[in-house]
Amino acid sequence: MTADRPYDIVLYGATGFTGGLTAEYLAGHADPGTRWALAGRSTAKLEKVRDRLAAIDPACAELPLLRADSSDQDSIDELARSARVVVTTVGPYVRHGEPLVAACARAGTDYVDLTGEPTFVDRMYVKYHADAVRTGARIVHACGFDSVPHDLGVYFTVRQLPEGVPLHVEGFVRTRMQASGGTIHSAIGIFADLPAMARAERERRAVEGRPDGRTVRLSRRPAPKNRVGDGWTLPMPTIDPQIVARSAAALDRYGPEFTYGHYFAVKRLPAAAALAAGAGALTVLAQVPPARRLLTKVKPAGEGPSAETRARSWFSVKFVGEGGGRRVVTEVRGGDPGYGETAKMLGESALCLAHDALPKTSGQVTTAVAMGDALLERLTRAGLEFRVLTAR
Repeated sequence: MTADRPYDIVLYGATGFTGGLTAEYLAGHADPGTRWALAGRSTAKLEKVRDRLAAIDPACAELPLLRADSSDQDSIDELARSARVVVTTVGPYVRHGEPLVAACARAGTDYVDLTGEPTFVDRMYVKYHADAVRTGARIVHACGFDSVPHDLGVYFTVRQLPEGVPLHVEGFVRTRMQASGGTIHSAIGIFADLPAMARAERERRAVEGRPDGRTVRLSRRPAPKNRVGDGWTLPMPTIDPQIVARSAAALDRYGPEFTYGHYFAVKRLPAAAALAAGAGALTVLAQVPPARRLLTKVKPAGEGPSAETRARSWFSVKFVGEGGGRRVVTEVRGGDPGYGETAKMLGESALCLAHDALPKTSGQVTTAVAMGDALLERLTRAGLEFRVLTAR
């Protein structure tokens, strides 16, 4: 039984940029009595993180430190067996993430990460979903800005619409943020091997069942200009729509027919054109090994924006939901999406799995499926806004 394990939560990767922010969040906001520990490759670096956390909460001076390395499967297996929930910020996940997913699936340990890498998520489903179902482990990917605001935002929007009818939802993302080195490296990895991403998706489709008697689609049509007053829109090639679709496939509340479209919203046409051109250029350059190596040197992994830059960052995701003659516009809004709010989302996801009464699920599941209302309530208390703007 996982209840008998020494730790409720172990944070793996606490010495990295986002891992450090997540450790700070847990130090300041973990539920009373939470038994947690820090894990990573270097005990000396973990000690420095622990010293920093002790300034937030003096009790953190006694936090256990666990040495674990993704290249040493025995250490990863031991880590998974020690905890009820393992949180990992060690990416790029397609390169470093598999040993921990495998260990958690075998050990019946709940797992959360902040990956936005579709290839990794699909491969982990094919290889370890069945093991996790057998042991009762909940494998929950994308528990940061990818894809909590979008997954739970659609979940929140669907709850405002009639039940038992076809539903159509569109999400419009606006943000101001600066990427860390780790985020840049993960993005380059995604763009660098698009054929691998397509193969992983096909392999998943071959083994994944479809909802019985229900239809879930992703909309590919361009969104009308000024659909919700946010200017020009572009298709957003992220993992978020796939996560939303998997929640919709698993939950009957999304109706007999569900369609979702996901877009980046930009106020001005020149900015939209520049964004599209930049994404295209990155995709092309990532295919060329010398250019790819040069791109990864722009900002080393482990580096991130300053506290001042993060304080000026923000995000807003507006959703337009329609069905059964009703139309609602909702919004999820928060501060720095890439780091401050991601640490909050990741930390609260782990705390939710460790402490809250949740639906009985197992295998690879989404945040909406695994945690739904409980995580929505936690994040609202923690300061994220989920609100209805208009309804008619």
